[in-house]
Amino acid sequence: MTKAHGQLRRGQLLTTYGPGALFDLPRHSAIIGGLDAWPHTSKLEEIVEPRLSRTIQRMTGVVLPKLYAPPASDDTPGAAPIGIGVYRFPEWFVVQEEFKPGERNRSRRLVKRIALTKGRFAGLPVVATRFVAACSHGHIDDLNWRFFVHGSTPCNRQLWLDERGTSGDLGDLVVRCECGKQRSMIDASDRTLKPLGYCSGRRPWLGPNSNEACTEQARLLIRTASNAYFPQVLTVLSLPERDSTIDTVVQELWNYLLVVENVAVLTAMKSHPAVAGRLDPFSDDDVLAAIARKKSGVVAAEKPLKHVELDAILAAPQGYGDDVPLNENFHARRLPDAVWRHSEVSAGIAAVYQLHRLREVMALVGFTRFEAITADINGEYDHDVERAEIAREPSWFPAVENRGEGIFIQLRAQAVDVWLAREKVKARITALSAGHDQWQAKRKVQHTFPGGPYILLHTLSHLLLQSLALRCGYPMSAIRERIYADKEGQRYGILLYTGSPDSGGTLGGLVQQARGIEDHLDHALRTAMLCSNDPICAQHTADDALEGRWLLGAACHGCALVGESSCEMRNDYLDRALVVPVLGLEDAAFFTDATPGVATL
Repeated sequence: MTKAHGQLRRGQLLTTYGPGALFDLPRHSAIIGGLDAWPHTSKLEEIVEPRLSRTIQRMTGVVLPKLYAPPASDDTPGAAPIGIGVYRFPEWFVVQEEFKPGERNRSRRLVKRIALTKGRFAGLPVVATRFVAACSHGHIDDLNWRFFVHGSTPCNRQLWLDERGTSGDLGDLVVRCECGKQRSMIDASDRTLKPLGYCSGRRPWLGPNSNEACTEQARLLIRTASNAYFPQVLTVLSLPERDSTIDTVVQELWNYLLVVENVAVLTAMKSHPAVAGRLDPFSDDDVLAAIARKKSGVVAAEKPLKHVELDAILAAPQGYGDDVPLNENFHARRLPDAVWRHSEVSAGIAAVYQLHRLREVMALVGFTRFEAITADINGEYDHDVERAEIAREPSWFPAVENRGEGIFIQLRAQAVDVWLAREKVKARITALSAGHDQWQAKRKVQHTFPGGPYILLHTLSHLLLQSLALRCGYPMSAIRERIYADKEGQRYGILLYTGSPDSGGTLGGLVQQARGIEDHLDHALRTAMLCSNDPICAQHTADDALEGRWLLGAACHGCALVGESSCEMRNDYLDRALVVPVLGLEDAAFFTDATPGVATL
């Protein structure tokens, strides 16, 4: 399309409506174009976040990928519009035939776009069909209606979509040909029948001639269904540059340091504007050694994203945050215990940190259909995870940055170890792991069980998030979580934060709640002990084959589930029983007394 037909928030272009997502415009149905249909990068704002770029490089193989923000609308009168391209999709439509009152059945013609005149068929309005064909590789195409009805037998007679009921369910829909053949749409959802043939390998979001070979059977997909698009988004918190290692700096400057063989060449290269100052913290011998490691392929492995963030947060000095920030993107202080610790309710809490300033950068690297693939507990995706590409040959990725504030709550490692050693806790975690195994057996993607400490932290995070939202001035949907479960390093914590794309960030309503964290903890624990859906909720186990909620223990929408915009695991891996005593299971909780708040020590 060459004209502006709608608007989206920049953040939506990384989540709900990224490249490859289906989107209904006021007068059109479309698919969001890939990066090749976006403005040239010279017209976009670059977002610099080396740690995120390196992670994307490891995932995708794209060398030194850059990050750019989606284009912003310019409301200046006379300004040339800058937007992203979309492609019309699908190509089949249903004619809005006249429906006579009293008729029980309704028949509507199925027509292709080529048969339309000014968006209408024989003067009648049309709407895009809600059924398309797709596969787990992300390919998507129009449903082959003629093959669905006739198989390999050729027939060019008119097709009709009959509604033989009022529910709108697939069982009430029949595709009928004027030759007399017909088939119920319920068959299209039965994969054992292979009703739609093989996937065409079409990638309409990448433009014409972008098909690729595919051997999968096509599957029925409803355009507006929630499983039509699952973005794969990487998120990092910006940290001070001093945390960069010499290998990291050499990697970033590799295009310039590739030719360095000795001290003389290195000295000359240091005068280059792009290199000047970057290598000053390191000796020449260390730089040459790092260059040699890079050339030999033996480079020190970089820490997981969350481990580096955890290092920075836990290294924050004690204070109140009223000093001058040394870094505009990261300013954290450990709140003195005397300010927030007043009772035994916080016995299991080691420390509370206030993040007065933080910068979050999110980048879209790909997407899936039918099944969401979440990042692991370290915030990263496996390198072999299958994803649909967002460009033919990607060299950059769309990203957004948010500035805001947060609270970090660290659990006592000793208390977690003692809790993990209890037999009831081991049994509960074993049941949760069994549920995970049953869930995974039904899916192609392999995911490591996150472990008991992660589920404890994740559930506690949701409970605290609900309490904080009542008092901090931000809606629950604006507060997000980041869970840190470093079992090897014996470090466990929860970051609850909020952010805004505005350069001014947020107003401090959340970070100041750290002073009253005991009140929030007490409220969260008391509320969690009894769910409105108990005893059904409390007695649910993840390995219960009848219910099929494999990744949840005692958790439901009445107690522990929150909006998916706030949760980093799509509301999976939650269990109140690991946090507080619940009906029928009082001995697996981290917080154990009848009056919540006394941690197991």
